[in-house]
Amino acid sequence: MTSVSRAGPGDGELVRAAADGDRGAFEELYRRYAPWLRARLRSRCADAALVDDVVQETFLAVWRGTARYHHDGDVAGWLWRIGARRLVDALRGDGARGRLRQALARLRHREEVSAEEHVLTRIEHGDLAGSLERLSPELRAVLQATVIDGLTTREAAALLGIPPGTVKTRAMRARRQLRQELA
Repeated sequence: MTSVSRAGPGDGELVRAAADGDRGAFEELYRRYAPWLRARLRSRCADAALVDDVVQETFLAVWRGTARYHHDGDVAGWLWRIGARRLVDALRGDGARGRLRQALARLRHREEVSAEEHVLTRIEHGDLAGSLERLSPELRAVLQATVIDGLTTREAAALLGIPPGTVKTRAMRARRQLRQELA
């Protein structure tokens, strides 16, 4: 799920130590994961200042111990879930609808392909890469938000700027199309 290869046994201890107030552990955790989290969130939101705020809020939740880490969990995935949900919350805030639409419009119309899309199209398990590539951008975006990023239907709807029912319908259509192509 994640592209960070540091999910070694030391990361869980760093999270727990940081939550207990160990400044050195917190700084090391931040050095390891903040740049990666910032880059990943930037693929979802073009507002760099908002992304920076979300990264800081994510690590603040770790420092304060308000985000609970479960033993043997993937630290990068855990941080991503916190950050992605905080981004959705931030985009829902005052004036966020306009910022969300602007950010999504910029992302939809850019020529470059995101890192996640590169990974998805290079998966070499059967013809999954080709099947994913043949999905429409709308269906791929819903799969990415709900499956890859682990967002709920409501969170994906807020992030994509579409109603929750549309997220469900697109997810169902994408799964059906993938099943047909891979059968």
